[in-house]
Amino acid sequence: MAGRKRRKVKLLSETIKDGKRVMAGEKKEPEEQQTWSELPIELLEVIMSHLTLKENLRASAVCKRWCSAAISVRVVHQPPWIMFFPKFGNLYEFYDPAQRKTYALELPQLHGSRVCYAKDGWLLLYRPKTHRVFFFNPFTKELIKLPKFEMTYQIVAFSSAPTTPDCIIFTVKHVSPTVVAISTCHPGAVEWTTINYHNRLPFVSSIWNKLVFCNGLFYCLSLTGWLGVFDAQERTWVIHVVPPPKCPVNFFAKNWWKGKFMVEHKGDIFVIYTCCSENPIVFKLDQTNKVWEEMNSLGGMTLFASFLSSQARVDLLGMMRNSIYFSKVRFYGKRCISYSLDDGRYYPRKQCHDWGEEDPFESIWIEPPKDLSTII
Repeated sequence: MAGRKRRKVKLLSETIKDGKRVMAGEKKEPEEQQTWSELPIELLEVIMSHLTLKENLRASAVCKRWCSAAISVRVVHQPPWIMFFPKFGNLYEFYDPAQRKTYALELPQLHGSRVCYAKDGWLLLYRPKTHRVFFFNPFTKELIKLPKFEMTYQIVAFSSAPTTPDCIIFTVKHVSPTVVAISTCHPGAVEWTTINYHNRLPFVSSIWNKLVFCNGLFYCLSLTGWLGVFDAQERTWVIHVVPPPKCPVNFFAKNWWKGKFMVEHKGDIFVIYTCCSENPIVFKLDQTNKVWEEMNSLGGMTLFASFLSSQARVDLLGMMRNSIYFSKVRFYGKRCISYSLDDGRYYPRKQCHDWGEEDPFESIWIEPPKDLSTII
């Protein structure tokens, strides 16, 4: 019909869905969608348990529910403590760098002895007057004797706690530039075993050498940076042709070798070089290509350096990560000297130390007790 507007008719088609009649064009009800916040707490904890500490901390900031799940599975390692050996008396101090607290214990069992090495909460000690060698746990007071042996300031290390069946004590002594005497022992032995080895390269050994146990082998860094390796099972000694770490010329000052530290962590070997006012340099051993690689970051790991034995930790909280802690305390015992690789500076500021003035037997890093009530 002319002039008459056409009426628009909207046709609705029918569909059957889930037993209900739905008309096309009708507004559908929004479908329910499950969100991350509604995940069961058990599943959240499983997910959180696979995160690194850094990722765990970030996830805990999302909401209260995530925070609760993150904290419940968070693994935070404890740093080692510095144990100080007094010049007189039997009162030994222990410094916790995380809490900045100092504890003290009377340990008459250690009278007349000097520390040689520390690992897994145990000390290896030597009495010069009697040539007595023994293990001691300062927190449980356990003592394990070893056969007598004369140690004229040679370096010593052990593979694992003396309560484990595979514990081996290793020491190397310089006889001549091309000959070293290697002695080994184990808990329960009646005597030490000593064998002389001839080197292909000059290897000078002294108390200032560094020694770690890694993947069944003892690695020894000489004064000049050459790397000797001893296989305790095969009883073989080899000087690896690994060029010494390259350091700036100004590192080679008086007593430069005393600012050298070595540490093992999960199959990797690290060496720390520092000298007077110079910032520390960290090298990692590339065991495939037999070279030392300089590191600009520790990937969140923390190194704890001391003359006789050094340690490494991961998953520490706060600014302790990616740092090197030295076995020296400043500010009247309220703070430990550390160097941050992130910030490229010492804490406290300008607290670099001349290691040439240090006594190697004055302090050492040791595992803290699991139960603090034993010393409080």
